[in-house]
Amino acid sequence: MPKAAPLAAPAGAPNRKVELVRTAYRLFSEKGVHRVPLDEIASAAGLSKGLVIYYFKTKENLVLETMRWALDTTAERVRQAMAKATTPHGKVLAMIEGIWSGAETNRRFYLLYLDLAGHAARVQHFTKLSATFHSVVNALYAEVIAQGVAEGAFAVEDPEEGAVALRAIIDGLFLQWLQEADWERLHPWYRDTCKRTAVAYLARTPGSPAA
Repeated sequence: MPKAAPLAAPAGAPNRKVELVRTAYRLFSEKGVHRVPLDEIASAAGLSKGLVIYYFKTKENLVLETMRWALDTTAERVRQAMAKATTPHGKVLAMIEGIWSGAETNRRFYLLYLDLAGHAARVQHFTKLSATFHSVVNALYAEVIAQGVAEGAFAVEDPEEGAVALRAIIDGLFLQWLQEADWERLHPWYRDTCKRTAVAYLARTPGSPAA
């Protein structure tokens, strides 16, 4: 994904910009983007509101930077998880394991992700960010699907179409999981359901209905 200005602070100085982004991420995911003012973020990070404005100028810039950081982190986690496996089947399972990384981590990310989806429908900057993230993730999925098709492990006719469907399976199960009252306890069940459903879809006979 295209990177924003580096979050690194000058040598020897506190990494205040990183701290602000991480604090914003936590508060945005807990309360929603529109319910968190800049002064609350500054206070939670132990910094002044003036410093937040110095680094980001506007709340929209901070939201954009925070979402970019969250999406970059997620995309990198997917890459690392897939790199540990050697077979297409193993890569898919490792990828899903990496995505479903933990109940609290996933809840924070997807609550913010839903805010991003809302912004993406209305604001051009967020539309581009969301589209870039999806293109990166879809490319990763398509690559492993194409490898699986070449090796005879998967029976998907079009790897790019398969990548879109695979993302729909993952995102759809996350949306259902988020609405569960007992979301923490049910996280492993949804993760394992995601694995079974993804593998069943990828391994089905071309042209046949999904199980």
